[in-house]
Amino acid sequence: MAKTFPNNFLWGAASAAYQIEGAWNEDGKGESIWDRFAHTSGKIKNGHTADQACDFYHRYPEDIGLMSHLGLTAARISFSWPRILPQGKGAVNQKGLDYRQSGGPAAHQLPAALSRGSRAGNGRRS
Repeated sequence: MAKTFPNNFLWGAASAAYQIEGAWNEDGKGESIWDRFAHTSGKIKNGHTADQACDFYHRYPEDIGLMSHLGLTAARISFSWPRILPQGKGAVNQKGLDYRQSGGPAAHQLPAALSRGSRAGNGRRS
């Protein structure tokens, strides 16, 4: 007997900023604890870092398109806070905010098939 999912089931993907974003020192982004850890000699085998990672920062339109092509209906996309608040508090990095709100994978930029009733960006219902 075949099992089926309910019609309102959301197929989706989730991410962590450090694992996918890349662009670790671009556009005013501050250092994260993971940047510091990965760049500390001897902490990561072979000295690997996520400095480029999947390069979602530059390739998000293609990546979102792939998610839509796969038929995903939900996405939880993590953002690097040091990109928005480089010092952890105080002045906001406008380029980081622009990436989060309009230049990056904000909910209004997700293809309609992916954004309908999905979780995108900050994890709240769009």
